[in-house]
Amino acid sequence: MTNSALLVMDVQQGVVDHVGAGPGYLGRLRGAVDGARAADIPVIYVVVSLRPGHPEVGPRSKAILSAVRAGLFTEGDPGTEIHPDVAPRLGDVVVTKKRASAFSGSDLDVVLRARGIDSLVLTGIATGGVVLSTLCQAVDLDFGLTVLADACLDTDPAVHRVLTENVFPRHAEVLTTEKWLASITP
Repeated sequence: MTNSALLVMDVQQGVVDHVGAGPGYLGRLRGAVDGARAADIPVIYVVVSLRPGHPEVGPRSKAILSAVRAGLFTEGDPGTEIHPDVAPRLGDVVVTKKRASAFSGSDLDVVLRARGIDSLVLTGIATGGVVLSTLCQAVDLDFGLTVLADACLDTDPAVHRVLTENVFPRHAEVLTTEKWLASITP
């Protein structure tokens, strides 16, 4: 039997505003969070937060550099806060990362292993960023994977479609939030 955790990745105020995530997306994600809690599945939040001046961002860090230029991810900025529609509860784990993958520059693997978690349910913004990078690293770390396609979002719908329909199914079970909730509800 697997021990799963729901990862809510990069659903930060500035990111939500930048990509124009609407109430439909946030409502589905909230439903996944509430359903996970009801099924005693831990919800782990992942955020990206960079020091003022961004010393951890090199000139070849294309994705992070573009986000920094857009004014995202500076430590202490209100835009780095998790969106209030899906905000963590007291006691929820919030992991801070420094790159696209939830594992890069964070203690996520330590947190998961300490809790005996061997299966991840991935959600977040952007499908072609944090979700893709985390999925690839999680595969190499031998985690079981599920991706909630409609709880992931990308600024480019074609990228989202290709990843969720053609790439992710090679490594993960890809479900809608509704189907996943039905599978975890007794």
